[in-house]
Amino acid sequence: MKVLVIGGGAREHAILDRLASEPERNTLLVAPGNPGMAGLARRLAVPIDQPDALVALARSEGVDLTIVGPELPLSVGVADRFQRAGCPLVGPTQAAARLETSKAYAKAFMARHGVPTARARICHTAREALQIVRRGELGLPLVLKADGLAAGKGVVIAEDTASAERAVSDAMVSHRFGPAGDCLVLEECLTGPEVSFFVLCDGTRAVPLGTAQDHKRIFDGDRGPNTGGMGAFAPSPLVDRPLSDEILRRIVEPVVQGMAAEGCPYAGFLYVGLMVTPSGPSVIEFNARLGDPEAQVILPLIAEPIVPRLLGAATGQLPPTPVRLLSGTRVGVVLASRGYPESAELGQPISGLDRATALPGVSVLHAGTAEQDGQLVTAGGRVLTVVGAGPNYASAIQRAYAGVAAISFDGMQFRRDIGQKALAR
Repeated sequence: MKVLVIGGGAREHAILDRLASEPERNTLLVAPGNPGMAGLARRLAVPIDQPDALVALARSEGVDLTIVGPELPLSVGVADRFQRAGCPLVGPTQAAARLETSKAYAKAFMARHGVPTARARICHTAREALQIVRRGELGLPLVLKADGLAAGKGVVIAEDTASAERAVSDAMVSHRFGPAGDCLVLEECLTGPEVSFFVLCDGTRAVPLGTAQDHKRIFDGDRGPNTGGMGAFAPSPLVDRPLSDEILRRIVEPVVQGMAAEGCPYAGFLYVGLMVTPSGPSVIEFNARLGDPEAQVILPLIAEPIVPRLLGAATGQLPPTPVRLLSGTRVGVVLASRGYPESAELGQPISGLDRATALPGVSVLHAGTAEQDGQLVTAGGRVLTVVGAGPNYASAIQRAYAGVAAISFDGMQFRRDIGQKALAR
């Protein structure tokens, strides 16, 4: 088969790495890709926010299956355009992707279908939001979420009223998140550990792909501002078989059935961000895609060819049998540029990649990299994900950080506690 992957980050690198390991030698294309993918796929310079150009590419290249990595193409309707063109694609339609692209839509949908989630209020003006904050009806700490896409940075956890008021002003008056913050979702702050639960859907059914735990804050100990993700480990030791069954029964199945009943069946990857509260799992957020950095640690643990599953999801014929998973663990550590998440220092030469990838059980996935005069340099906030593989968490952590130690670029920052939550369990 000829397979096209849309995107250019570490998640898409992980998808290509996985596809390249399949028993069948598929021909791989990526648009636009990054330098780290050069040995895996032919890179094509097509913008990911232009659905018609992507359809034209798929047709001209005779692509059999397209896989969407990031959220942007989904938000502008790439799946709808491919569907009309009769080209199989893994990813939800623009309407179904609202589970991610609109926090307000997702909250209202969960309320309609009895999906457990935090109490919330949806606010369309700063005055309305400030009134709710000052009345204290959702308590403190208070979670404030930009309704639209904000690159994983549109969430603020306010510890007090003054912080919540500043967050409202930043989003709705200063427009820190652009149009994404014109509507705010205010939520009560739940307590418990966070877990990421991944399924693959074909519009009528879903099969689990694995679990992980992400590290959103920039600094060790979950301190500092939210980022797109500073590292992850898989599988989550929190999710045993009974909890997995409960998540499927109380959350995943009502979502898939509810979307179909409302006329926008959900097909593609679904990321369910959960908090395991004392009263059970509760949804924090949905993503209409694999997570980043979670994809980097989940995909290597799938113990069967994934292309048949993906084609089944794209054509409404997903095999209902459980996906087989490997034993062992993966730990991924993100290396970020100086200034991230508020900014990114670009153009810094990167060294040590050959040393890192030569280490046993270590792989390096590119995100924000570019080639400049024959030298690999930084080209984004999150630059690389270094993944360690091992039979247990301790060994995977050791290997991941051995890989990190081999790499350097000026201003490199990373968390030193990725995976410690698994050891604490």
